[in-house]
Amino acid sequence: MGVKIDINSIQRDMFIEHNGQPYRVLDYEHVKPGKGQAFVRIKAKNMQTGNTIELTYKSSDSIELADFEQVFAEYSYNDGDNYYFISQTTYDMIAVPYENIKEETKFLKEGMTVVVFLYKGQPVGIELPKHVDLKVVETEPAFKGDTAAGGSKPAKLETGAVIQVPFFVNEGDIVRVDTRTGSYVERVK
Repeated sequence: MGVKIDINSIQRDMFIEHNGQPYRVLDYEHVKPGKGQAFVRIKAKNMQTGNTIELTYKSSDSIELADFEQVFAEYSYNDGDNYYFISQTTYDMIAVPYENIKEETKFLKEGMTVVVFLYKGQPVGIELPKHVDLKVVETEPAFKGDTAAGGSKPAKLETGAVIQVPFFVNEGDIVRVDTRTGSYVERVK
């Protein structure tokens, strides 16, 4: 069994076990109704499916921490089924199934350092840096009628992802992307 903690010591980004699955706490609130017992409402993300759920615990409950580890690792290569990362502490190769990280692979490039999540010793997912700088490999040139004031166009990045960028961005430019939303932040150079 994992370690149990008092529900009142819950914190954001803690990994908890619920119905035999690992969840990451996104948010929580202590609710004290006028009548009855106080409780804690938790918003948590399933680290294996990516689904977000709400859990409610009585304030007298304890909660189990997931057997969860976070390892800083550098992205090396992939063979289609698995993406391979080298642990920065042990230099072991960690294979993460593509199925678990489909969304993240859009912004993943060689040599990038990510956090690999291990659940009971098995890699279940990764977390990208909040922002990544990627090269634009394909985008339509801006036309005379396009103004800097607004509008955007699709641009293909070196990782294969397509995002919307302002008209002044050209092929060969490096752009900063917010990996959580997949949106353009700024042109780096």
